Amino acid sequence: MDEHGTLTTPADDDTTLVLLKVEEAARRLRIGRTTCFALIRAGELESVMVGGLRRVPADAPVAYVTRLRAAQRAA
Repeated sequence: MDEHGTLTTPADDDTTLVLLKVEEAARRLRIGRTTCFALIRAGELESVMVGGLRRVPADAPVAYVTRLRAAQRAA
Protein backbone atom coordinates (compact mmCIF):
# COMPACT_ATOMS: atom_id res chain seq x y z
CA MET A 1 0.00 0.00 0.00
CA ASP A 2 1.12 3.53 -0.63
CA GLU A 3 0.88 6.46 1.77
CA HIS A 4 -2.76 7.00 0.76
CA GLY A 5 -3.81 3.48 1.68
CA THR A 6 -4.30 2.27 -1.89
CA LEU A 7 -2.82 -0.94 -3.18
CA THR A 8 0.19 -0.54 -5.42
CA THR A 9 1.35 -3.00 -8.06
CA PRO A 10 5.05 -3.57 -8.72
CA ALA A 11 6.00 -2.82 -12.33
CA ASP A 12 6.79 -6.55 -12.86
CA ASP A 13 3.18 -7.48 -12.22
CA ASP A 14 1.58 -4.62 -14.16
CA THR A 15 -0.27 -6.39 -16.95
CA THR A 16 -0.96 -3.11 -18.75
CA LEU A 17 2.70 -2.62 -19.69
CA VAL A 18 3.47 -3.17 -23.36
CA LEU A 19 7.26 -2.96 -23.01
CA LEU A 20 9.42 -4.11 -20.12
CA LYS A 21 12.85 -2.99 -19.00
CA VAL A 22 15.41 -5.78 -19.38
CA GLU A 23 15.54 -6.06 -15.59
CA GLU A 24 11.75 -6.53 -15.42
CA ALA A 25 11.87 -9.22 -18.11
CA ALA A 26 14.70 -10.94 -16.21
CA ARG A 27 12.64 -10.93 -13.01
CA ARG A 28 9.66 -12.44 -14.84
CA LEU A 29 11.92 -15.20 -16.14
CA ARG A 30 13.64 -15.57 -12.74
CA ILE A 31 17.06 -15.12 -14.35
CA GLY A 32 19.79 -12.55 -13.90
CA ARG A 33 20.11 -9.33 -15.87
CA THR A 34 23.33 -10.52 -17.55
CA THR A 35 21.70 -13.78 -18.66
CA CYS A 36 18.73 -11.83 -20.00
CA PHE A 37 21.04 -9.60 -22.06
CA ALA A 38 22.81 -12.73 -23.35
CA LEU A 39 19.46 -14.18 -24.49
CA ILE A 40 18.70 -10.90 -26.27
CA ARG A 41 22.12 -10.84 -27.97
CA ALA A 42 21.65 -14.45 -29.09
CA GLY A 43 18.25 -13.60 -30.58
CA GLU A 44 16.43 -15.96 -28.24
CA LEU A 45 14.52 -13.21 -26.42
CA GLU A 46 12.92 -10.50 -28.52
CA SER A 47 13.73 -6.88 -27.78
CA VAL A 48 13.34 -3.49 -29.43
CA MET A 49 15.13 -0.18 -29.19
CA VAL A 50 13.07 2.85 -28.17
CA GLY A 51 15.37 5.79 -28.67
CA GLY A 52 18.50 4.62 -26.87
CA LEU A 53 16.63 2.29 -24.52
CA ARG A 54 16.43 -1.50 -24.91
CA ARG A 55 12.95 -2.82 -24.12
CA VAL A 56 11.42 -6.30 -24.17
CA PRO A 57 7.84 -6.71 -25.43
CA ALA A 58 5.65 -7.89 -22.56
CA ASP A 59 4.73 -11.09 -24.42
CA ALA A 60 8.34 -12.00 -25.30
CA PRO A 61 9.22 -13.78 -22.01
CA VAL A 62 6.17 -16.07 -22.41
CA ALA A 63 7.05 -16.72 -26.06
CA TYR A 64 10.61 -17.63 -25.04
CA VAL A 65 9.42 -20.11 -22.42
CA THR A 66 6.92 -21.59 -24.90
CA ARG A 67 9.77 -22.22 -27.38
CA LEU A 68 11.91 -23.78 -24.62
CA ARG A 69 9.09 -26.12 -23.62
CA ALA A 70 8.41 -27.14 -27.22
CA ALA A 71 12.10 -27.85 -27.81
CA GLN A 72 12.31 -30.00 -24.67
CA ARG A 73 9.23 -31.97 -25.67
CA ALA A 74 10.70 -32.61 -29.12
CA ALA A 75 14.02 -33.84 -27.68
